[in-house]
Amino acid sequence: MPFSNKTIVVTGASSGIGRAAALRFAAQGASVLLVGRNATSLDTVRDEVATSHGRASVCAADVTTDDAPTRIVKAAVEAFGGIDVLVNAAGVIATGNVETTGDAGWDQMMAINLRAPFRLMREATPHLKASKGAVVNVSSVNGLRSFAGVLAYCVSKAGLDHLTRCAALEMAPHGVRVNGVNPGVTVTNLHTRGGMDEQQYAAFLQRSKETHPLGRPGQPEEVADLIVFLASDRAGWMTGETIPIDGGRHLTCLR
Repeated sequence: MPFSNKTIVVTGASSGIGRAAALRFAAQGASVLLVGRNATSLDTVRDEVATSHGRASVCAADVTTDDAPTRIVKAAVEAFGGIDVLVNAAGVIATGNVETTGDAGWDQMMAINLRAPFRLMREATPHLKASKGAVVNVSSVNGLRSFAGVLAYCVSKAGLDHLTRCAALEMAPHGVRVNGVNPGVTVTNLHTRGGMDEQQYAAFLQRSKETHPLGRPGQPEEVADLIVFLASDRAGWMTGETIPIDGGRHLTCLR
């Protein structure tokens, strides 16, 4: 069990990539703090962890509130004694371009996708230094490439990528590694929460078979496998990486 006696904090753990990562870590022996806004959904994930004889605790929190970083870190320390890995998987998406993106929409995107990971990393740093731990940030292919119609989302993810690289430099002398994953279209509830109805989302997934060279969208478990690898000792000489896991989407031109 590569993560035995390790404590993992996962934001966005109630669904999608965050949930898949939490289950993967628990299956490999970790104690997992599940963070998200929906307490009922978090309880369901905790029950799933329990069925595989894993350990999990729940912290229902909106990662953008002033007290969220303190509450989350305190919950992890009180439940499991420290923090070895932080996974920032909470995120949102919304449509909008230069003309249609309002201040409130811009600020919300930055608050959730960029400011919240920074604040939680800052709060967790003393514990990560003590454990010589790791951070994995869940970004997007939109952080690496430009896409029309999702302006604020692209900028927030590009910022998260550079936060990953800058933090990796600063934390390396303390033995803490910071990496990121950049998924392409992955089958989660991200886009439906971002405003797509079921018909639009079905068409979007169908279109993804053409825009991704491997011919399909990804699954949350595939991204979770890369997150777990980056957090493990097998990636012990990797830091500051932002790795596409996108079926080749980042290789393509406008299509």
